[in-house]
Amino acid sequence: MKSNESPSIRIVLVDDHDLVRSGIESLLSSIPGVEVVAEARDGAELLQILQTVRPDIVITDISMPGMDGYTAASRIQAEFPDVRVVILSGHDSVDAVKKAVASGACGYLRKDAPRFELEMAVRSVMHTGSYFGNGVAQMLLQPAEPEVDALLTDRQREVLVMIAQGKSAKEIGYELGLSSKTVDVHRAKIMERLGLNDIASLTRYAVRKGLVKD
Repeated sequence: MKSNESPSIRIVLVDDHDLVRSGIESLLSSIPGVEVVAEARDGAELLQILQTVRPDIVITDISMPGMDGYTAASRIQAEFPDVRVVILSGHDSVDAVKKAVASGACGYLRKDAPRFELEMAVRSVMHTGSYFGNGVAQMLLQPAEPEVDALLTDRQREVLVMIAQGKSAKEIGYELGLSSKTVDVHRAKIMERLGLNDIASLTRYAVRKGLVKD
């Protein structure tokens, strides 16, 4: 806070990466009338903080160990309905945005957004109750992708996760008690069902769906 005035917007910032959190905190603190009153590394720590600190806005990442941003937003909506939740994430899929809104978030901002948009988001959420940039707003109008469970069997999902973790067919086969050839068959069927053509695309899909951490 640069001025001597009392801050009018109190924010709790949540991200499991210390350097990322520090950078965002610096940007927020440079905005007139804004103060970061507490920080947390995950949703569970956030909920503990909210027992004693009541901010106007919680700005949280999605992918965090333990309790993720979606769950935290749902809990906040149920337990602290006056606290507004803004998602700040590297995920930019239709599913991620729609799941955030369904979880109770009133704003969504991508981590690659320009610096000025962070202030726009904070002020818009306070004054109008929501903020969704043009690109994000367009995503809300698009149909969501089918859920993983509707496309893949449990075994195929297991194989997909291991592929996204960088494991070879031999390693996957050893862990699941399958032959490498069977793993290759599963991989081909996964690609066919998802409409993807290479390992990189499978990995990005698994990250987007929250099956593995990016």
